[in-house]
Amino acid sequence: MTEDTHYHVFKILETNPQISQRQLAGELGVSLGKANYCIRAMIDKGLVKANNFKNSANKRAYFYVLTPKGMEAKAKISVRFLTRKMDEYEALRVEIEKLKADLHPVHSKP
Repeated sequence: MTEDTHYHVFKILETNPQISQRQLAGELGVSLGKANYCIRAMIDKGLVKANNFKNSANKRAYFYVLTPKGMEAKAKISVRFLTRKMDEYEALRVEIEKLKADLHPVHSKP
């Protein structure tokens, strides 16, 4: 599982802890099996806890809670994700400036 996938799973679970694995798979754009694998891996690492809804008719319904270890991992991953995206942005900005210069060459005076 990539760090980007971890980042997106953390964000989704933090904002919607009652999400089903099917909905998570849809939001991530992955198969249900991969979503299940991601959740299981995070649970096995102690980053997420899955709790049943006690008063639910659907006993297979869970809500996902980030553990303290999971919150710490999310913070670290978020910093790396932001740094990487800022680097990508800067590289793209430089490339755009070069393309603009190629399209609109500066005319020098004779």
